Amino acid sequence: QVQLLESGGGSVQPGGSLRLSCAASGYSYSRACMAWFRQAPGKERERVATIDSARQITYADFVKGRFAISRDNGKNTLDLFMNNLKPEDTAMYYCATRRTPSGNCLGSYVATYEYNYWGQGTQVSVSS
Repeated sequence: QVQLLESGGGSVQPGGSLRLSCAASGYSYSRACMAWFRQAPGKERERVATIDSARQITYADFVKGRFAISRDNGKNTLDLFMNNLKPEDTAMYYCATRRTPSGNCLGSYVATYEYNYWGQGTQVSVSS
């Protein structure tokens, strides 16, 4: 049974930093593509960052230079390091995984429908 469990959200002031983590279990993590998405109230869920099995990374333009995604295949974890946070970063942040029937997941997948499983989310609030 695939499980994704996010942690690390919280409330910070503008300019602050947070580290989100996602613990994955129940599947071959190292072969999967992983991603962080976010959803603000009244808005659609949007891609923040992706990383495939070869560690190729993509970022949404609005986080480039501020956020960093990384994965630890030994611990089956996915991290999102968020720096210089802005009020517009306030949202629920979700970890997602794209599994492939065989082989390794490669490529940049940015749409929500391209991911098979989702975590429950962790809330990030940025305000002064």
